[in-house]
Amino acid sequence: MIPSVLPTYNRAPLSFTHGEGSWLVEADGRRFLDMGAGIAVNALGHAHPALTRALTEQAGKLWHVSNLYQIPEQEALADRLVEATFADTVFFTNSGTEACELAVKMARKYWSEKGHPEKTDIVTFSGSFHGRSSAAIAAAGSEKMVKGFGPVLPGFTHVDWGDHEGIRDAVTETTGAILLEPIQGEGGIRTMPDHCLQGFRQLCDEKGLLLILDEVQCGMGRTGKLFAHEWAGITPDIMMVAKGIGGGFPLGAVLATEEAASGMTAGTHGSTYGGNPLGCAVGLEVMKHVADADFLSEVRRKAGALRQRLESIVATHYDVFEEVRGHGLMLGLKCVVPNTDVVQACYEHELIAVPAGDNVVRLLPPLTLTDEDIAEAVHRLDRTATAVSLKSKAPA
Repeated sequence: MIPSVLPTYNRAPLSFTHGEGSWLVEADGRRFLDMGAGIAVNALGHAHPALTRALTEQAGKLWHVSNLYQIPEQEALADRLVEATFADTVFFTNSGTEACELAVKMARKYWSEKGHPEKTDIVTFSGSFHGRSSAAIAAAGSEKMVKGFGPVLPGFTHVDWGDHEGIRDAVTETTGAILLEPIQGEGGIRTMPDHCLQGFRQLCDEKGLLLILDEVQCGMGRTGKLFAHEWAGITPDIMMVAKGIGGGFPLGAVLATEEAASGMTAGTHGSTYGGNPLGCAVGLEVMKHVADADFLSEVRRKAGALRQRLESIVATHYDVFEEVRGHGLMLGLKCVVPNTDVVQACYEHELIAVPAGDNVVRLLPPLTLTDEDIAEAVHRLDRTATAVSLKSKAPA
């Protein structure tokens, strides 16, 4: 018999009842150190007092009115994002998947309004992940994502990750945009080098294309800057944001320049819940923290300390781990053994980690984790690796 919750997830047998900071408490009382943050969502940790206060205060005033009316909290958050980024305008969604849908629509509408409706194609990269809607799985293009869901939405050209010549060759007269993640999350914490991002920006400028960045996972302070592309000194034309922007409350956004968004006039897109007062009140509070220069400096410091200790773990447990990947507090451990074995062993040592492609285990902790949390996480990871190593060497 099918369960009441559609069984599309391989869920771990863990039920968390509450959390605080970097810690989660299981129903049986065990305390887990959360180095996954709900897949890079809980940027300020669990039950952050400022976020709790912002949500409850707004909940006592107004939850929802729809986008038929002006929403002051939405306008305030949009103003703050525009002030802090390249963008001139923002559309709020409920998720990264919805942000992807709009980004694709926005790029195609731009060219249609410019008198080039043939420029529908978007170049994307292997190993990418942009969500699970029809446009998002077509953009990723992997067999795992699209199998059984045909016909696949046309208009996407896939290039091997890191193939610079391939992406240039993929641009044709029907190409309108390039879409990529500065750091691939689901793809295995693969960081696009700064010079590559700069090259893609130059290519878009040369060919007159739009550059779309997916910063759903790597944005909102996770790399030690507000957005990951800032390290390369470039700006996109369109950017997808979600996860950390709501600190755990469902919220996403598409940020764009005035030019890129010029085709999106009244009636071209909409959302019943997107940008509701609750989500935007929380998002405003998140921005107060993650856009602060001192906060970001601390993220960089803690990221450096964590990475240094992880490099030591890799050197010690070379039969379990191959290398450390990533930037800031978006880190991955490339595994020698199956990454699922490592994640399971982490659970057994009351540590939360997240699997990814390319046999990688992701570490995506709250940006607010303490030095004590870092030390404890590395201690538990060391014990985890020892257990995995012993198990792998045990006779069958």
